[in-house]
Amino acid sequence: MVDQTYWKRALERSEHALRQKALVPLSTSRIKLNGPRADQFELRVLNDRLPKHHRIEGPKVNPFRPWDTELAIDDVGDDHVLILNKYPVQTGHMLLITREWASQVDWLTLDDWRALVSVDHDSTGLWFLNSGPLAGASQPHRHLQLLPRDSNERSCPRVEWFERLLQDRSAKKVRMDDPLTQSCVIAKRPSPIDPRQEAKELHSLYRHLGNELGLGGKQSCELPQAPYNLLLTQSWMALIRRKCEEACGFSINALGFAGYLLATDQSDQALMQHKGAEAVLRQVVSPLGDLTDDTPMSVVTV
Repeated sequence: MVDQTYWKRALERSEHALRQKALVPLSTSRIKLNGPRADQFELRVLNDRLPKHHRIEGPKVNPFRPWDTELAIDDVGDDHVLILNKYPVQTGHMLLITREWASQVDWLTLDDWRALVSVDHDSTGLWFLNSGPLAGASQPHRHLQLLPRDSNERSCPRVEWFERLLQDRSAKKVRMDDPLTQSCVIAKRPSPIDPRQEAKELHSLYRHLGNELGLGGKQSCELPQAPYNLLLTQSWMALIRRKCEEACGFSINALGFAGYLLATDQSDQALMQHKGAEAVLRQVVSPLGDLTDDTPMSVVTV
């Protein structure tokens, strides 16, 4: 039984930050979604103007150097800090940031995974990463995001899609005609008892999947060769290769692949209602091409 200390602190801190107007929850309304696999998505429309960090115009200031102390939850080791997301998509939406500058487009390090495991052993949920602007990242300073979940909650609306892909890859039955399955690699999450070993295995798995996705070799120190999203639950890790951030007026980050979509005035909701949300996702991914029998599958032991 986890203590959920960080989540409790996040909820307490959220109440304080709201009173201080340091927290700006996005005002949205739920829209019924039609089209293929509509039940796997949650579509919301933004009621207000986009926050400044999402707008194209004007210079951007790094909000993490320094971070707003009103949003601070706790230090995580010597190199990371856990803070509230200023523009949360749910109450308790947290960011795990590096204390010093680290680039969002570079590979996650073993220290990043150690910090993640430290938080995850107390307060778990849906972790996600947007590797850069083309993957939906709004800030260049390294930050992983966590949407806390109770043990009896689904991690995300599309969890069954990922679980099915995991099974299909294990059985080498991946669809060759769908850009979504050809742009995503997934593996079972390792679960050793020792947190230090878990961090090592998660880091190794992350680099293995990145290599399989064509992002770069497991030992490469160069930047990833394409933008990507990362999703991590208690059961699996998935990486999605991206080619662009926007399609049909929808900005898509990792949460889009998890099943959470946000519409603005620029979004073509009529097209999404007609063709389905997956049709939009297919326009922002970058398939690697057909897998062959000689290609390593994504269910691996590390």
